[in-house]
Amino acid sequence: MKWNATTHLLLVLCGFLVALLPRFIPLSFFRNRRIPTWFNEWMKYVPIALFTSLVVKDIVITKNYTFSVSGKLPDLIASAIVLGIAYWTRSMALSVIGGLIAIFALSFFV
Repeated sequence: MKWNATTHLLLVLCGFLVALLPRFIPLSFFRNRRIPTWFNEWMKYVPIALFTSLVVKDIVITKNYTFSVSGKLPDLIASAIVLGIAYWTRSMALSVIGGLIAIFALSFFV
C-alpha cells in the first residue's frame, strides 16, 4: 500500500472515530436513563484502582516481567509519602503532586 495524503487523512479520521466512539456511545446510552446509586458508588473507586495498579506495576515489575524492588529505594520512599498524603488528604491531585515532588527530590539524594 502506498501512503499518500489521502491515506494519511483516512488514518487520522479512523483514529478520531476509534477515540470518539468509546466516549460517545456510553454518553448516548445513559443520556435519558437514571444511573443507579450503587453504580455511582462503585465508580468512585475506579480512578484509585487504576492509579494504584499503574504505580505498583512500575515499582515492583521489571522490564523482564519479574518481581524485584532492588534499585527502587527512591520509588518506594516516594510511594510511602504518597500513601500518607492520600490517607490524610483524600485528594488525588495532592497525592500526584506530592509524589512528583518526592520522586524528584529523592532522585537527587538517594
